[in-house]
Amino acid sequence: MPALFSAIALTLFPEMFPGPLGCSLAGKALEKGIWSLQTIDIRDFAADKHKTVDASPYGGGTGMVMKPDIIDLAVESAKTALPSARIIYLTPRGAPMTQPMVEKLKNQDLILLCGRFEGVDQRVIEHHDMLEISLGDFVLSGGEIAAYALLDACVRLLPGVIGKEEALAQESFSAGTSQEFAGLLEYPHYTRPSSWKGLDVPEILLSGNHEQINRWRLEQARHITAARRPDLLGKKD
Repeated sequence: MPALFSAIALTLFPEMFPGPLGCSLAGKALEKGIWSLQTIDIRDFAADKHKTVDASPYGGGTGMVMKPDIIDLAVESAKTALPSARIIYLTPRGAPMTQPMVEKLKNQDLILLCGRFEGVDQRVIEHHDMLEISLGDFVLSGGEIAAYALLDACVRLLPGVIGKEEALAQESFSAGTSQEFAGLLEYPHYTRPSSWKGLDVPEILLSGNHEQINRWRLEQARHITAARRPDLLGKKD
């Protein structure tokens, strides 16, 4: 049976993959063939003896820029394996990765360009209509760690990866969450023992009254969201 989801990472460091994606749920799903992952070494497409993939920027400035001709050859090579894949460039200037974005991307194959240095020549980004994605308002040394995060977020949503798929329904940012919890961060969780280091599980959770428990969880979700992500409450309203 073909994989439900396939990805190719274009990188200067193919040895970084699968990395953490080879462990836990994603790793088990990879072994089962639920999804597939390949890597392409961008340096393989450099023609000179030094395998040069970057050059100084036009207009001056610090750092180096990845060359469009080299990136184009790497992308075209990936497209022979995944011709209908969405091409994504992991970059700090990209659109923030969100759960609704992940919900869409899990339904298509992906080619992930892991940038390095100061970035990638704009022309090859536009030529391949790349979707630029960022993990947040910070800078990493390269796109590989961002690729881990995006792939893990997609893979865990595939059928057969998580044992109880209904567990996804009330997660923070989940599109499958009930209407009352939609747009809220997840409420606190507790398990055995009921008393630990002088700290007790809230009595309401031991009551067996599911209506009151649900009301308590909703109040907690609202409180946490107001304290940590008030911007989400504005969207919910």
